[in-house]
Amino acid sequence: MVEDDQTQQKSIKELIGNGDVKTIAVETGLAALEVLKKNKIDCMVIDLGLPDISGVELIEKINKDLGLNHLPIIVYTGKELSEKEETALKKVSETIIIKGADSMERLLNETSLFLHRVEENLPEQKQKLLRQLYQKDPALADKKVLIIDDDVRNIFALNSLLGQQEMNVRYAESGMEGINLLLKHPDIDIVLMDIMMPEMDGYETIRKIREMNQFKNLPIIALTAKAMKGDREKCIQAGASDYIAKPIKSEQMFSLLRVWLFQ
Repeated sequence: MVEDDQTQQKSIKELIGNGDVKTIAVETGLAALEVLKKNKIDCMVIDLGLPDISGVELIEKINKDLGLNHLPIIVYTGKELSEKEETALKKVSETIIIKGADSMERLLNETSLFLHRVEENLPEQKQKLLRQLYQKDPALADKKVLIIDDDVRNIFALNSLLGQQEMNVRYAESGMEGINLLLKHPDIDIVLMDIMMPEMDGYETIRKIREMNQFKNLPIIALTAKAMKGDREKCIQAGASDYIAKPIKSEQMFSLLRVWLFQ
């Protein structure tokens, strides 16, 4: 594990460790390279914000200099990634986990997978964590979601995804239609707002919703075409609570829903 934050290091060690796994924790990229030269490592968890070299640089050194390009590497980071950074990381790592609502469950799941751990042999508490990752989330069931998107294919895909969690979905194909639906159904719990819409785009629609007192605190998640630096700030300035980039990953979407529905 390469993590310079002592608190994070301790919690990850407690999460993964279980007698059958030996965890070596270091704080810098160069220290990690030394460990790899002297030990046979089965799986690595790397934070990107290291004090000496970047996480990407470290992974490249592991692959090229040490020839360990088959070593499973999990990037575990709280950093907001640009599209370029994410593409570069996907080429050199097995999994990217953004620190968030269910990131600990995912980290346990991914490391267990790469270390060939049998779920039944894990302590009950950790088995429960993994079960939570795969099961329907009762906390999301029956929550009312409004999707505002001009592309019917996106609406269909999101409706199918949210249906897995037994959420109640309404949808609108334009900003104005979305506002009218909200006024008609003010008990909506959360809005998923496409940004790139003709006529009234997502930014303008969000601003108009925020002008209405009854919707000042309504959670609105902006859906952007791709993760670009500055996107999040632009969405937040318009009044969005958060944003998610397409193509939408189910676990990331469910994490955001949990975070904003239970603030």
